Amino acid sequence: MKAFILFIVLVSFISCSTEEMNSPNIVIILADDMGYGDVQSFNSESEIPTPNLNKLSEEGIMFMDAHTPSSICTPTRYGLLTGRYCWRTSLKRGVLRGYSSPLIEEDRITIADYLKEKGYKTGIVGKWHLGLGFQKNTTGKNGSEKEFDLTKTLHSSPNNNGFDYSFVLPASLDFEPYLYVRNYEVVDTEFDSVPTTKFPHYWREGVKSKSLEFDQVLDDLLVEAKGFIEKESKTTNPFFLYFPLTAPHKPVIPTEKFRGISGRGPYGDFISQVDWTAGEIFKTLEELNIDDNTLVIFTSDNGSAMYRINSTSDPDHVTDETLAFYNANNHKANGLLRGIKGDTYEGGHRVPFIVRWPAKFSGGKKVNETICLTDIFETIVDVTGGVKPEGNAEDSYSFFPIISGEKENVNRPPVIHHSGGKGMFAIRKGKWKMIFGNGSGARTKPVGTPFQEPFQLYDLENDLTESNDLINKEIETAEKLKTEFFELKGND
Repeated sequence: MKAFILFIVLVSFISCSTEEMNSPNIVIILADDMGYGDVQSFNSESEIPTPNLNKLSEEGIMFMDAHTPSSICTPTRYGLLTGRYCWRTSLKRGVLRGYSSPLIEEDRITIADYLKEKGYKTGIVGKWHLGLGFQKNTTGKNGSEKEFDLTKTLHSSPNNNGFDYSFVLPASLDFEPYLYVRNYEVVDTEFDSVPTTKFPHYWREGVKSKSLEFDQVLDDLLVEAKGFIEKESKTTNPFFLYFPLTAPHKPVIPTEKFRGISGRGPYGDFISQVDWTAGEIFKTLEELNIDDNTLVIFTSDNGSAMYRINSTSDPDHVTDETLAFYNANNHKANGLLRGIKGDTYEGGHRVPFIVRWPAKFSGGKKVNETICLTDIFETIVDVTGGVKPEGNAEDSYSFFPIISGEKENVNRPPVIHHSGGKGMFAIRKGKWKMIFGNGSGARTKPVGTPFQEPFQLYDLENDLTESNDLINKEIETAEKLKTEFFELKGND
């Protein structure tokens, strides 16, 4: 089925016009756990320097109401690449681990599959977290690292999902195995083990390639990403680079040149390093004279895990780096939003989102349209003059008419939000947001239970901090949202 659909896409590619053939290069940079308030252009009160992302905001379009399909890592990455909510799969909550099997279905078309058939060279450098195909060692015990032989060629990698080139870490940098995989091979098969450490340098006990150093991972990935861009810029084909970073997710361990630069502890320093890393990609595009016709999207996979406490004098991450929270006067990683990573509240899934394409549109614009990272797929289809593959990307809706200036809004169908720990749902339509549970669904107390009443209803236009629950006042609105939610969710 997948082969047939790709054949149709290929026929469309062959028959496309000369103008469509001249498609832009596409670079998606996905930060890991970077909050809505971590970028200065989204949070004017922040004193953590993010000059490169500020510049990108000035030159591009800022989406002020952009959301991840989930408030944790794996399901958001699935949604971004497939244009489909992850809760429609077997993964109903939580994330994969480093040894997990592939999550993306064999017949599912990804953005990379689509672009490859449109003539693009496709590459991924960074955190995968969607399952790999490590070969099993029959002598090992089930569930242990000895169950797998990491010296053998993998039977599945991002190359199975449309990428011509891949250089990835299996999962988050706090899940073993700690190693790089290039295409189907582990890069360094000499291993040692590391013990569990505490925040901010947090990682779990496990096997590690001897050459991998936690504080050098961002720089290693940057070298690979720049190398891919430089190589593909010399060809006649456009390229697609998916660059999912490992930061500022824990272990919060910036390189030496960034330590102390922010005045806001290691987490603030790590934000500065993420900004610099993105800036190096922007600089590379400029140096190669391909910046003008390169579509760049910068965003994050969910909100920050750094709590905000309403204090001005208590110890926090600035005075004690082992604390994973800030006093409100020191930094608001998720801005004024309620909740953090994992939650159904806005702090869990409203993220910075910036789009720049100098050849197509001018910058300096802020858009209040509600969008979701699943929408990137169909937007790219529109950018390249194609047709969305039938039966795929069913939760993706193009925002291309907005960035091209054709329309001010696209009247997207409601967005479905999904929490991490409990798998709690919410629906967002216009100014209204209804949470189908009696808590956050993950970390902020009360955590609550999915589909346990009383549900919650918020008017985000007038109550962005989700402080005034209107579930008992706006009864008709709640009933309409409830009906729409179950129609969209279906039997999944």
